[in-house]
Amino acid sequence: MTTGANMLDPSELEFFTQENMEEISQLASLEMLGDVVATKKSSTIVSEKPSYPDSVYVMAANIFQSIRVEKSPDRAIIKYGNEPLPSWSQSEDEAFQRSSYELAFSTLKYQDILETILIDSTIFPSTTIPDHLSSLIIVMLYDFQDRKFQPRAFPSNEESISEVQEVETLLNSCKRKLAASLARCRIKHDALSIYHILPETIRKQEQRASTLPLYAWINTGKISPEDVYSNLRGKGYHRVKSVLHLEDRVFAVDQHCDDVLIFPAHLKRDLVNTDLFKDYKLIFQDKSRSLAVHSVKALLNMDDDILMVNTGSWYTVAHMSILTNNNTSKIFVCGIQSQDKESELTNLFAKMGCQNIEILYETFVSIEPKDPRLQNVKVILLLPRCSGQGVSNPVEFILNEHGDTGLLQDLSQGGPTKSKLEILAQQQYEQLEHAMRFAKVQAIVYCTCSVYAEENEAVVMKALECQNQGIKIQPYRLSPPVLPLCSLKEMQLSVDKFFRLEPSDVTNGCFLSILTRERDPSETVSVKDVLARAAAKGLLDGVELGKTSKREKKRKKSKTSLSKAPTNDNNDIQMKITEFISQESKASTSRGEALTKTPLPPKTGSQGGTSSQVRKPKPGTNSLLTTMMKTTYSSRPEDRQVTLRRRPEGKVIPLKAVEIVLPPVMFPLSSSQGPRAQMPANRVYYRLVGSKVGTHSYVTPPATRRVEKAKESTPSSCVRHPRPWL
Repeated sequence: MTTGANMLDPSELEFFTQENMEEISQLASLEMLGDVVATKKSSTIVSEKPSYPDSVYVMAANIFQSIRVEKSPDRAIIKYGNEPLPSWSQSEDEAFQRSSYELAFSTLKYQDILETILIDSTIFPSTTIPDHLSSLIIVMLYDFQDRKFQPRAFPSNEESISEVQEVETLLNSCKRKLAASLARCRIKHDALSIYHILPETIRKQEQRASTLPLYAWINTGKISPEDVYSNLRGKGYHRVKSVLHLEDRVFAVDQHCDDVLIFPAHLKRDLVNTDLFKDYKLIFQDKSRSLAVHSVKALLNMDDDILMVNTGSWYTVAHMSILTNNNTSKIFVCGIQSQDKESELTNLFAKMGCQNIEILYETFVSIEPKDPRLQNVKVILLLPRCSGQGVSNPVEFILNEHGDTGLLQDLSQGGPTKSKLEILAQQQYEQLEHAMRFAKVQAIVYCTCSVYAEENEAVVMKALECQNQGIKIQPYRLSPPVLPLCSLKEMQLSVDKFFRLEPSDVTNGCFLSILTRERDPSETVSVKDVLARAAAKGLLDGVELGKTSKREKKRKKSKTSLSKAPTNDNNDIQMKITEFISQESKASTSRGEALTKTPLPPKTGSQGGTSSQVRKPKPGTNSLLTTMMKTTYSSRPEDRQVTLRRRPEGKVIPLKAVEIVLPPVMFPLSSSQGPRAQMPANRVYYRLVGSKVGTHSYVTPPATRRVEKAKESTPSSCVRHPRPWL
């Protein structure tokens, strides 16, 4: 961002002729009246920058040449060449690239003003400098006026470039004319500085960029969040709760992504030199990309593969890989068409600890939905090329996300043209429509950095309306934002099920939509998938599901066998109960009395602790009693196993207490006791009573059974039942 200190100093007045003095007086009066306003705007005015080396001028001129706004031939007085200037520096240094892009972007924003100054000062078209240097002239003019037309301090260790020296000599020779033209331009627009001539939308974007904090995600494959916090505290940083309190050496944890930290922008130079960033333990990246990969993670099952489209920065791929390191998922990245680039990426991913990434050479729209490599892909992350109008700091975004430099041109003009917006929307629709053709895919995450509905809601709704209903697969529908990224309040406010972040002083703009297939009613969901989604949504509190332990495998095996037949203990008990009921049914015709009120035998002297009658089952237990009776009288094993449920290990299932009353039992006479009197008329009842702990009872194998039996007055009058398992 550049507004520069563009006010003219009193010492500069000597450069102007008498015909300019009246204009200068108006300018001086304007500056005096605007002193207070200028002070209030000081937050948007940066301090003077050190002089650029020659190589930065050349690279900035080439960037400007490729993104400048072309005018119609009848209006174009300044001619720009078609060939870029030869660059002597092939530096990949991030600071060098950032300086070049910032200088080119600033020049682009003031292109009309700078061209007016060059024409008004008669430098154009009278100069004999060749056309291919026009871009260099306008770039260096912007920096010249930003330095208040003061000489440049040459870096001592920088090799000079002849073209740069030639242009600088020209500008210094026309210093008076250029300063006078700038003064007239400011007076014409009634502007305190050249910055105030810009449209309001561009000025607001610059103001947001000046306060926008830094976002960095934690590479949990190499370091834990707790270790990062400890490391930062050791370097003098302290943690705060909200981004609104970011000042000095502080950091905060993002409210949507718990592995993303936020730092004040002025700390970047200090942070990039720490081991955390040098060793890829912390990675700077725009928050929108972290939102996208976390949304994908929340939709994954244990073994699902992912297809990433138009990722831009390879850090996005690495973040997705880190989040799925505990799974057996594979990440496919399409569009890598260079063997050299693949080698570079392989080295980068190795340094970051990523192991589950596979690179595809085809572009996304050229990949067939039935490609055998992608048959296990269940989620597609689509990050289409967009206008980027939600981005406040386009230079950072282009450098970090390998974005199109055309973004600078659109932002410098306040937004893309209508025709360009239509072209972008059509491309986005075609990619989303192609993603919906993959029959095995169950979810699509669509994410842009645009604020235009034409690129966001309109594209998604059009794709949903036009999806092929003739294919025998479940259609897509909109799904609400996932819980880890949104609070319940945010989800309720998102009536249309879209997730949006508006551009602000604390974040760039972002749009995110999640499309999921409607679930097939006949589809069954495995326990593994349920647990995987629960873990992705943070409901298991850190329980790792990546590898199956021996104990889990043994448990899974036991559950499999249980689905085929009951376990031995429960099976034996059930078989014995069935056998007993079958035998006694021949001797008793009152089987239906088991579910009704039946009085117990009268109390005797030895029955003081026995209840006088069976309690009536609660209304809520009737269905359970009926099910148990059906199971008991069934003679088929497959019927018996339906209601024989085994408690999952480690879980407690609350149930209500239930009483099961068995039919009356007639005991035969014992041969060892000889003839005896007739059996008493009173019948003997047995009943199984569930445990009664608190308001719920808990099933524990084997079930607790309490048998109550009416006793005879004479201990020997009744033979002990030969089946002790009751």
